[in-house]
Amino acid sequence: MIVGRGVWKLIVGTLRIFGALPVAVRLLLVNQLAGNTAFYMLIPFLADYLLDDIGLSAVTVGVVLGVRNFSQQGLYLVGGSTADRLGTRGVIVVGLAVRAVGFALFAAGGSLAVVLLAAVCTGFAGALFNPAVRAHIAHDSGTHRAEAFALFNVFGNVGSTLGPLLGIAMVALGFRITAVAAAGIFAVLAIGQLLVLPSRPVERATTSVLGDLGELVANRAFWAFAVALVGMFALQSQIYFVLTLQAQQAAGPAGAAPAVAALFIAETVVSILFQVRVTRLCGAVARGRAMALGLSVMGSAFLVPPLGVLLVPPVPAAQLATVVVAATVLAFGVMIAQPFVNELIPAFGPARLTGTYFGAFYLLAGLTTVTLTPLLGAVVDAGGDALAWGPGLLCAAVALGSAAAILRLHRRGAVPTPVVAG
Repeated sequence: MIVGRGVWKLIVGTLRIFGALPVAVRLLLVNQLAGNTAFYMLIPFLADYLLDDIGLSAVTVGVVLGVRNFSQQGLYLVGGSTADRLGTRGVIVVGLAVRAVGFALFAAGGSLAVVLLAAVCTGFAGALFNPAVRAHIAHDSGTHRAEAFALFNVFGNVGSTLGPLLGIAMVALGFRITAVAAAGIFAVLAIGQLLVLPSRPVERATTSVLGDLGELVANRAFWAFAVALVGMFALQSQIYFVLTLQAQQAAGPAGAAPAVAALFIAETVVSILFQVRVTRLCGAVARGRAMALGLSVMGSAFLVPPLGVLLVPPVPAAQLATVVVAATVLAFGVMIAQPFVNELIPAFGPARLTGTYFGAFYLLAGLTTVTLTPLLGAVVDAGGDALAWGPGLLCAAVALGSAAAILRLHRRGAVPTPVVAG
């Protein structure tokens, strides 16, 4: 009974924060939930569709997926700069509409040219609306910026968990139906933002795009911060790779799918229950120390599964439990650090370049993730065991290196005080 009341208080507190945010921010949070649901309803099943239904080779499928990732991660800076110059609302609407077109093209399929065009559209769409959404939230959430980004994480996690579950049911009806449904969700979101999302006044540009980029490139304080923190996003993404491999190995072939689902359910549940409270508690701590703490917690998560091999009985349920614990610890580390990272990015540059700075940060984060994940794969292949110490120690080293870097910036006074945008 006491536990139930505590959970209810956490949920009510989260809803109270949501209700205190401006309408535009609330709309973008709902957009994050629905968009992640649609995205993850489709993307996890895309490779099988391209291989089995369209008949592409594995190499070609790899090219298509690589094109999609590059079109998004490689163009974040373009999307952020465009949002600064044309306004976040228009860029968000166009990005959602372009993703709807991309998913519809996946439904059409039929040829490699169409599939590649679909991959470019879906990736470029994310490069447009992701920096723009974050910039809009940063501008409009006022003194609740950290809490707004905390809820942004919550809504995103719920969507990324609901999506694959819906996708399993939808794919049984056919991938093309799933793609059409996902395209429809993004089309509705685009119309919704067009009708409801208020536009923000755009500061008249007095410099060229190249001038803005030159100002960004010369901002040594920002790049020091970005380099220190990109490890966080690379490690956060390992729930899709390292922890997934570990869960599959621990559970065995028969229990692989439920084991992976357990990771995402654990991540989502703790995020819903604790994200806002964690952000508020850590808000009383200096931002540099809070982010370093979050990174340290993230690093410790990856040591749990190999430690479990030594300490728990060698049975699937017990081994899987250690991986689920690792996913939960990782989620807490992300909850501690990530809202403050998003809160502080705009503080490094002028308000007129908020989208540009978000775009640059996420471009660097994406490149780091693309570099770290294959390296972890090579470590797993070399050891032949996902639950061995190699992957865990590498992830922990990245986390502790990032934590040390942000602490060094904090001690030098190089971590800014949050700036409330108007």
